[in-house]
Amino acid sequence: MIALRKSSDRGHADHGWLHSDHTFSFADYYDPQEMGWGPLRVINEDRVQPGKGFGTHGHRDMEIISYVLSGQLQHKDSMGNGTVIRPGDVQRMSAGTGVQHSEFNPSPTAPVHFLQIWIQPEVRGIAPGYEEKHFAPEDKQGRLRLVASRDGREGSVTIHQDADLFASLLSPQEHVSHRIAAGRLAYVHLVKGAVRVNGIVLKTGDAAKIEAEESLEITADEDSELLLFDLG
Repeated sequence: MIALRKSSDRGHADHGWLHSDHTFSFADYYDPQEMGWGPLRVINEDRVQPGKGFGTHGHRDMEIISYVLSGQLQHKDSMGNGTVIRPGDVQRMSAGTGVQHSEFNPSPTAPVHFLQIWIQPEVRGIAPGYEEKHFAPEDKQGRLRLVASRDGREGSVTIHQDADLFASLLSPQEHVSHRIAAGRLAYVHLVKGAVRVNGIVLKTGDAAKIEAEESLEITADEDSELLLFDLG
C-alpha cells in the first residue's frame, strides 16, 4: 500500500524570518493522523532568511538529521561542536540525555533551505553525540546512496535506530529500485522534481507512506532529488 502525502497538505508556519513546512505534527500544527511513520517523527522543510536563525534550545532522546539543500547553516552545541554545513552535508546529532544547540544562517544575503529530520531512537538516555559527512552529487546521481544507518555502513552517519536513509539525484527517465524486507515500512520524500513511485506520481514536496510492498520502482520524469527511508 502506498499513501500519497501532498505537499499542499503539510502544516505551514510563517514567522517572517522562517518559513517551515511540517510533514508531521509539530509545534502549532497538529493532525492526529500525521504523528509520524514508524520511528520517523519529523520532516520539517525550513527556509531561514539571511542573518537569522534558531537561538539556543534543548532536545532529548531524538536522532536529529540536518540535510542542507541550498545556502549554509551554522551549528553550535553544548558538546563543543561548531561548524557550517552546506549542500551535500548530512549532520547527525543524537540528543540522548540532553543537548543544547543553535542553528543560524551566517550569510548576509542568501537564505538557507534545509530539511530537519527527527527519528526516535531505539534506546532512551544515551550519551549525546555528533557526526557530519559530505556526499558529493556524483555519489547520489542515478542511485540510492546510503547516508544514514544504524551501523554506519558504506560511510553513512550512524543513528541509534533500525532505519536506513538514502539520498538520490535522478535525471529524466533515470530509474532506481529498492527491496523492502517483510514487516518494514518505507517513506519517500521528494525534495524537488517529479517522479513515479510504483506508478504513483510525486511532485516537489510530496511524499509517500509505504507499507506491505516488496519493492519500490522509482522513475524520474524530470531532474529530481529524493530521500528514501527504510524503517524497522
